[in-house]
Amino acid sequence: MKKTVLITGATSGIGKATATLFASRGYNLVLCGRRSERLDELQNTLGLNTGIHTLQFDVRDREAVFAGIKDLPKEFSRIDILINNAGNAHGLDLIDQGNPDDWDAMLDINVKGLLYVSKAVLPQMVGRKSGHIINIGSTAGKEVYPKGNVYCASKYAVDAINQAMRIDLNAHGIRVGAVNPGLVETEFSEVRFKGDADKAEKVYQGYKPLKPEDIAEIIHFVVTRPYHVNIADLVVMPTAQASSTIVKKEL
Repeated sequence: MKKTVLITGATSGIGKATATLFASRGYNLVLCGRRSERLDELQNTLGLNTGIHTLQFDVRDREAVFAGIKDLPKEFSRIDILINNAGNAHGLDLIDQGNPDDWDAMLDINVKGLLYVSKAVLPQMVGRKSGHIINIGSTAGKEVYPKGNVYCASKYAVDAINQAMRIDLNAHGIRVGAVNPGLVETEFSEVRFKGDADKAEKVYQGYKPLKPEDIAEIIHFVVTRPYHVNIADLVVMPTAQASSTIVKKEL
């Protein structure tokens, strides 16, 4: 029987790369995102290879999350694998200069959104005593860096929730693990810098960053291990990166 994978934040970056790879491997996909035109594009392209169902909602919208997952068509209703990928960074400011709207966006999406989607999916996994949850964290959830403050706090929360899920769901035989990337070249920095493409591009200059496809391959590896194997916490960085603040650049 085909497994069904639900991916949040599926319209760009790691989410899109993961959806593309999993579609090529024949998984049924439930793809969630905010941008309807991008979801339609995924439906039209990836739907040539496998079953695709799209859900347009913002993970911050608890009612939309619960309604969308509750009303999934029967053929997509059994979620075998949940990939909590939706996340964002807004601003890079000293904490006394930070914008509370940015703080709300990061905490609401990175933490509460992950919780809402997980809460909507977990009852069926608990009921059948099987399932796999992959939480996409960050090296920012392992060490704090200058001006990272609230973004790092949100990813530290993801790390804590990942550990708590693994403990609380152990009795139900559900696998839970996190993949924590370092520098990955996506729209991440452009969002963080409010659409300043030049500033965002400089983040990835002078070294070879990870690509979204690198993380997608790792996620696929994690979920295809024998069921008695659970990769609980994985950190991956480009070779040029030693920590959040130490990157070997050749400019």
